[in-house]
Amino acid sequence: HHHGSGHCRQADKLAALLPVNLRKHFIVFTSLAADTYPFTTVAEEQIVRLTPEDEREDNVLLGRAGEYWQPESLHYSPVGNSDIQTRSWQIISGIKEYKIDLMIVDVSVEVAMLCRVASVPYLYVRLAGIRDDTPHFNAFAGALALLAPYPKALEAHKTKDWLKQKTLYLDFLAGENSKPIHYYDFLALLKNLLADNDANLSLNGKIDLASNTEQKQKIITVIKGYGGHEAIDDKLPELRILQPDALIISLGPIAKDKRSYVDIAMQVPDVSPFIAHSDLLIMACGLNGIAQAYHHDTPLVVLPDQRPHREQEVMAEALIAQGRAMSWQHFVKESKNSQSLE
Repeated sequence: HHHGSGHCRQADKLAALLPVNLRKHFIVFTSLAADTYPFTTVAEEQIVRLTPEDEREDNVLLGRAGEYWQPESLHYSPVGNSDIQTRSWQIISGIKEYKIDLMIVDVSVEVAMLCRVASVPYLYVRLAGIRDDTPHFNAFAGALALLAPYPKALEAHKTKDWLKQKTLYLDFLAGENSKPIHYYDFLALLKNLLADNDANLSLNGKIDLASNTEQKQKIITVIKGYGGHEAIDDKLPELRILQPDALIISLGPIAKDKRSYVDIAMQVPDVSPFIAHSDLLIMACGLNGIAQAYHHDTPLVVLPDQRPHREQEVMAEALIAQGRAMSWQHFVKESKNSQSLE
């Protein structure tokens, strides 16, 4: 899929489910450059690098040209777009070259329809959200089966019965295993970060973590990706007011004018220790992030990004209904109640 590295990460996870001797038969089609996402399970020779699917000024007909000019079975179908023409030829040629028996289509209705027209069997990945439009229903109907990379317990209540019956729920797919660290080793890591003067760190205030006996400060970790982190950054001033004595850690990108509201601001290759050992997590509802946090006991506050089909909002609603997470509004109310009791 041409949107973001999350789809490549999902492909990596799917490949990891295969026995080692079968992984060499797993082919990935993506328009991401090799330096954008480093695959850990799939070798470069198993990746077909596709032409990006971009809007072009020389389109004969725009992709969403209005009623009577747009097939109901597709979301986006410009005419005369040479990039999409090349991309389609690459997909069909790759299917023939690698003798592909089964495609797994990660979200793209247009690729699903291309496979169906070419008589290529496919499975279709269903993400969270409300996808009850005609193009999605056609893609779902044309699939041999549907794959949901999340637990059935988080299924949207509006999902039709036939979709549930056609879906294999994979739970949250595990990522690359990271070596767990002990709680006190995590505290030592934080102390080292606080003592480090690297430009990658933004420190604020005097921090007093316990040595090895007890934790004196509440540790709050805010985890952000590169898509939509500004909405979470905007909550940091209020978070500092609500939790004035907490050690607040921001992982991922952060706006320059919001750095002063956190004690540590950095980017790390592995967020697992922070998820496991923080007292509170604040994050959006992206599939890969929630997959990492879901099976931990760490309390979770969700701030869903706006996505097509209410993808993250529906995931947040399901997590809250299940009691696995709380909304920002609930967190604010609970924090103010705690302050008033003190």
